[in-house]
Amino acid sequence: MADTGAVKSEDTPFEGGPMDGRVLPVLLGPTGRPPKTYRIPVPDAAGGPPTVLVYRLVPRGHSRMGIQKGWKYEYAAEGEKGAGRLKWPWSKPDGSNDSRKDGPADTEG
Repeated sequence: MADTGAVKSEDTPFEGGPMDGRVLPVLLGPTGRPPKTYRIPVPDAAGGPPTVLVYRLVPRGHSRMGIQKGWKYEYAAEGEKGAGRLKWPWSKPDGSNDSRKDGPADTEG
């Protein structure tokens, strides 16, 4: 591996999908943790837009004492969509109808 100076990296295994079984050096953030998602653009042979493989960060495992052993990436077949997205309590559900658009609900008449 090349000398990266002050930048730290960690050899991280990939599971599932086309990268199954490979171990790549992944740059660590300021807290010493790899990024939550790892995107790998794969060029199209026909010259079209590249396909993007998405991997999500999960704990590698735990010791008997409950201490985490490290991190690994698992293949996310659904891509950018899916369970990894943060849903805020005040967010509208996808495709919801907002009753406020129809007008006031309590009309006297």
